[in-house]
Amino acid sequence: MPKNQAERPGKPAEPTSIDYQVMWNRLISIVEEQATALVRTAFSTSVREAGDLSAGIFDRKGEMLAQAVTGTPGHVNAMADSVAHFINEIGRENIFPGDVYLTNDPWKGTGHLHDFTFTSPAFYRQELVGFFAATAHVVDIGGRGFGADANSVYEEGLRIPITKFAERGMVNAQLVNLVRHNVRVPDQVIGDMHSLANCNETGQKRLVNMLDEFGMNDLDHLSEYIIEHSRLATLGCINRLSSGSASSELTVDGYFDPIHLKVGITFSRDEIRADFNGTGPVSSRGINVPLVYTKAYACYGIKCIVAPDIPNNAGSLAPFKVTAPEDCILNARHPAPVSLRHVIGHFIPDLVFGAMHQLLPGQIPAEGAAALWNLHISTRPVPGSDGHDPDDTAEILMFNSGGTGARPALDGMSATAFPSGVHTMPIEATEQVGPIIVWKKQLRPDSGGAGEYRGGLGQSMEIGVQDGYEFHFSAMFDRVKHPARGREGGQEGKSGSVALDDGTVLRAKGKQFVPAGTRLLLEMPGGGGYGSPEKRQREAIEQDIKQGYISMDHAITHYRYKPGQC
Repeated sequence: MPKNQAERPGKPAEPTSIDYQVMWNRLISIVEEQATALVRTAFSTSVREAGDLSAGIFDRKGEMLAQAVTGTPGHVNAMADSVAHFINEIGRENIFPGDVYLTNDPWKGTGHLHDFTFTSPAFYRQELVGFFAATAHVVDIGGRGFGADANSVYEEGLRIPITKFAERGMVNAQLVNLVRHNVRVPDQVIGDMHSLANCNETGQKRLVNMLDEFGMNDLDHLSEYIIEHSRLATLGCINRLSSGSASSELTVDGYFDPIHLKVGITFSRDEIRADFNGTGPVSSRGINVPLVYTKAYACYGIKCIVAPDIPNNAGSLAPFKVTAPEDCILNARHPAPVSLRHVIGHFIPDLVFGAMHQLLPGQIPAEGAAALWNLHISTRPVPGSDGHDPDDTAEILMFNSGGTGARPALDGMSATAFPSGVHTMPIEATEQVGPIIVWKKQLRPDSGGAGEYRGGLGQSMEIGVQDGYEFHFSAMFDRVKHPARGREGGQEGKSGSVALDDGTVLRAKGKQFVPAGTRLLLEMPGGGGYGSPEKRQREAIEQDIKQGYISMDHAITHYRYKPGQC
């Protein structure tokens, strides 16, 4: 209800559905500005350039009302559960204006120690009306560093329980000092912490303006409207489906041995269930997934197919029920190592899609590269080299992607991060962080699976460092031994590979060394194809050849293409 209505004599008119919709849209614009403030002030390239973050507004009960489009499903949907933990552990009697709370607890945040979740209470006229929360990946949190090599979460870095970053506007200097002395790049990490607090404050200021404008005292009625309408809209989508159950299985590379994933999907009245019973046990290395992250990507995968147009909030997520046996790799409990929870977690939508394809044939894309091809690089001068300060080290995080699976009526997307949605970092920005040189970065021909619709292409990269430097890197790759499978007769995408330019084959996971003068070669996997390759239009094949997406040999072998034939 606009402010001028509230100021008229007599009882103010009750807000109409149009009023509520305008307010809802305003909340979305507020959280978008919240996310933009984080991107513009962040110190780490993973946030500033790749958008590895989330931002959202919650009601005073801790239920998510709106999320920023900028961000990843893993962050957003996990954060949707985390605000309730903050409320319970801080205690309502200890929540004050000017407070800011944080944690990086994997089981109460977003799944690993490298993500800081900051939550700030929102007050209006001295009354608590809601919360703002934001999450971002920080480049370092101490311990072994970002990688899969740890044997427990205690080795993975500094774990901060839910605590106050600021109370009544005063920053906790002891906490900041503690973090500063436990990370390798303190200026970046502390800078990102302040950016997270600042973006929540930006959201709070815009919320106060909105409440003033619409003559509202709180968000309670708007919250009820948003959550109930989203829930009912999602139920409408679910109840148009036929009831039924299906299961699917997926094998991924793992660390030492392959990992078996399994899900059962059940469509029934008013809900969809995903049960991961039959999935393999926790790993001894840091690729395990806390249940909160499993839920985040299972819900996302289901929602992409069933209710993609319904806004993401507590109401639209409520009809999705996710379970997994304790101590399977998708429900790892403390103190399991979880640093690379995303590598396995990003396969969950493909796993879910495999079951949903049986229930909704002709609507589900083929498998894609899924897991990001992240690498964390630690550079240092060659010991004893002249002209370099031994302390001139750098920590560099790079996000790269393979191809997505082909869709029922479209080719897959090349070099695109699905399901995470993060951007690939610009080479120019990455090379400013440290003495790194990216010698080559291009699409990888013939990597997309053949089909009536072709799988998306992976990338080829060649990475080195400046003269006088050497580096270690932490590999976080998958689909090296188990390529993306096609669907409905489509062929599998090409698997990935990791090597040095001298021919040395490297492992797909774990910390490894690259000597001075040597380059790292990454070949990223492609997505699976959809439909029989023999059904692909000749014009599409010729266009792929012309653009360099496939070679002539590939066209002849996989598509039975005959050059020169009209």
